Amino acid sequence: MHFTIHADGGARGNPGPAGAGAMIRDSLGNSVASVSKFLGHRTNNFAEYEAVILAFEVLIKLVPQAKRKTTEVVVKMDSELVVKQMKKEYKVKHPVLKEQYARLMHAASAFGSVSFMHVPREENSDADALANDAMDHSGAYEKRSRC
Repeated sequence: MHFTIHADGGARGNPGPAGAGAMIRDSLGNSVASVSKFLGHRTNNFAEYEAVILAFEVLIKLVPQAKRKTTEVVVKMDSELVVKQMKKEYKVKHPVLKEQYARLMHAASAFGSVSFMHVPREENSDADALANDAMDHSGAYEKRSRC
């Protein structure tokens, strides 16, 4: 199995009202799930991490445990910081981001192959819209399809 996660997070005022959003697509590019969550008063970097963590939490529910270790996941996001930290090109120094990093590493470890790719903002519009919707409506939702 193969999935692509498009994830984005943001904060208005940084720190400020923050939201996270992610879209999960199958190998054919079909949307299988999306998630959007208001995060309260947070930084944009916290929100970027949270978006990917939320997506992995949804994906763990969707993919049967027996298939997870043979599942490939590609994470695409416009946060250069998160991508480079996950690729171990940058160190994670901030204590709160260290916690987020650890949470993301744990969630990602459920799958056989996980890679991170930096993409331009224009290629992340679905996730950006979900994150902005969370900030606008201070709510949370998860929409899923079956795999």
